[in-house]
Amino acid sequence: RDLRLQACVRIGESVQAGQVVARPDLDIGDTRLGAWLHAPCDGEIIGLESRPLIQQPNQFGPHLLVRVRAGSTAASGQIDATTAAESLPAMLAQAGLSGLGGANFPSADKLLNRVDTLILNGAECEPWIACDEGLLIESAALVIEGAQVLARACAAQRIEIALESHMARAIDAVQAVLQQATGADGVPLRLHCLPSRYPQGSARQLIEALTGKQVPVGQHSAAVGVVVYNVGTAHAASLACRGQALTHRIVTVSGPGVREPGNYRVALGSSVADVIASAGGYTAQARRLLIGGPLMGVALPHDDFALQKGSNCVLVLDQVRTPDATTAQPCIRCGDCAEVCPARLSPQLLWQSAQAQRPQQARADGVQSCIECGLCDLVCPSQIVLTRQFHDIKHTLWLAERKQQQANSARQRYEQRTLRLQREAQALEAKRASAGKE
Repeated sequence: RDLRLQACVRIGESVQAGQVVARPDLDIGDTRLGAWLHAPCDGEIIGLESRPLIQQPNQFGPHLLVRVRAGSTAASGQIDATTAAESLPAMLAQAGLSGLGGANFPSADKLLNRVDTLILNGAECEPWIACDEGLLIESAALVIEGAQVLARACAAQRIEIALESHMARAIDAVQAVLQQATGADGVPLRLHCLPSRYPQGSARQLIEALTGKQVPVGQHSAAVGVVVYNVGTAHAASLACRGQALTHRIVTVSGPGVREPGNYRVALGSSVADVIASAGGYTAQARRLLIGGPLMGVALPHDDFALQKGSNCVLVLDQVRTPDATTAQPCIRCGDCAEVCPARLSPQLLWQSAQAQRPQQARADGVQSCIECGLCDLVCPSQIVLTRQFHDIKHTLWLAERKQQQANSARQRYEQRTLRLQREAQALEAKRASAGKE
């Protein structure tokens, strides 16, 4: 179930860097912690608008608009940096930690389960993306420290760090930190240099590659005693223990359509247009704008979108290679899509369910395990647009589940209200009877 934030500031109010501007809107009895939202700079709240979301351009969500004050300083010193293990999840939630690898799932909620293994994911399997590699080169010590914080919070007994073999400078930086930490107290760490293979950075595939365990369909990795965090999330955890909320992140701005590609430290909520302007602006070759990598990235219709915590790459390409559904040919049942599927699904069966408008059958065939990597689109000789249809089916199932949950919540509220009125009526009747006897 999705978790919404409730704004705790008003229009016209002045805010300071690191100040909480929105908290999770939790119901009574909800055990989740969520992730708080903080102002990345000093300024003034000038509006609350519904705007398109950068990861789902066709959906809208509330946006707080902040007018930046001149001479604004970086956010720091707003979090109670307690270090007790039982207090760490709540502290990280208040620091605003969410998955910086792209999932945007509240990091503190993953710490509520006790696991054996914590995997630190630094495997950037898509071309162009290099934010995690750059972060490790510059701040490997903080990343390792944050991994220890996360491991202590979920009682993990070991930490597995996954990098790709071509990330030579990042590997050297991590190895140097591990050598210095030899013999120090803490959870044992081990570095894995994996081959550069797509989609190596997907959580389920990474868990199987490092531990040999397969996460059951429809369950989270905690079911097999494993939790996966991005290296950027670990870095944010170490900063949270120093009193700094998550208000900035490293974003790769790259592609032939950008004048000065590189890794940039960006304030969350910055527009894509401002980020590209900081990278020198567009080149004459700019043709297509993506948020994310070239294979799993989301195409944006324009650059007036606000970056969120999971936005790791702004990519501007010089050619548009979008598959056209009008050129698709009939399926020849070659089986190529099933051979390349990293989730071991049968895209052919899922496509048949999509064509027949049978989302429940697609659920039974495992569509919710699809990671939308796009490999089936690339190898399909009939040029059938498969991944987009699977995404639409998953969204349909999510909407149905959300509607059912809302109906269940409404029924529970009605039943609780009915019981409360009955108890009040019985208490009133008993009071009247007692008064009559007296």
